[in-house]
Amino acid sequence: MNTSHNRHKILIVDDTKENIELLMELFRGDYRVSAATTPERALKLAHSDPQPDLILLDILMPEMDGYQVCAALKNDEATKRIPIIFVTAVSEVMDAAKGFASGAVDYITKPFHPPMVKARVALHLDLKNKYNLLETYAFLDALTEIPNRRHFEQTLDEEWRRAQRTGQPLSLLLFDVDHFKRYNDNYGHGKGDECLRQVAQAAASVLRRSGDFIARYGGEEFMVILPHADTEQSTAIAQDISAAVDALGLAHEHSPVEWHVTISTGLVTVHPQPPNDSRFTIAQLIDCADEALYNAKHAGRHRIERSILESETKAATKAPTESAAQP
Repeated sequence: MNTSHNRHKILIVDDTKENIELLMELFRGDYRVSAATTPERALKLAHSDPQPDLILLDILMPEMDGYQVCAALKNDEATKRIPIIFVTAVSEVMDAAKGFASGAVDYITKPFHPPMVKARVALHLDLKNKYNLLETYAFLDALTEIPNRRHFEQTLDEEWRRAQRTGQPLSLLLFDVDHFKRYNDNYGHGKGDECLRQVAQAAASVLRRSGDFIARYGGEEFMVILPHADTEQSTAIAQDISAAVDALGLAHEHSPVEWHVTISTGLVTVHPQPPNDSRFTIAQLIDCADEALYNAKHAGRHRIERSILESETKAATKAPTESAAQP
């Protein structure tokens, strides 16, 4: 039997309390169940934490009908992935096309046939689990088991928009493994893959703030997104990541930098402009981090180079690149 913490959560929306009580009695042994008798309450509970895994939604309700509630949920980025099953009386004329067009995945009819209702709910919860698993793999780098570039791009876009709204700083780190080609040539690609896995996990272990995000960007390059982090804070995190990689003590006898595997890091901090101001872009942020990494490599590697995109000026400008000492 599942514990209460990992059982699926079902939200029942119906303006008739007798229907709610019947469905709650049917499901409470297997799932966590909550209920709403008004569309307003339903929309609020759909945004709760944790969100419902599935919604049973009555069609005929005052003020907003089920189609309108469903459309509102599906037009909201935060709730659009919650599967919705419409509940309607068998005597009512069901407009199936309208229901599916609004985003519902199925219908169940009143009076309820308990085995059929339970089977349909179980089916759609199973489909949701499989979809979530596929989505997870789609955003995961198979080698390092951290997020991939696709996930990075999506997350950076979200954090950029959030920083535009809040005015908080946003920092980006781009780092790679020093002389990784020599490492592969000397130890073989199998050891190279293991090196990347260990570097990725060491870097990820440093990120303890809510919202901090690391992804494999490509090859031996990694990106770190640091929301609400100014230059001083992001530099400290970059130094901690470098120190964590150093602490692995992975031998790299053909590196002219150190006897062990090291990384070089480019760092950029920005205060994004409001959404209607496009004086600089996400692409410029990435380019700036890439240029800072380039400078770190040409300054001798195993170091951090910083750059700041200033938003307070009339036009987007880039401050001179600065070096940060290794820990």
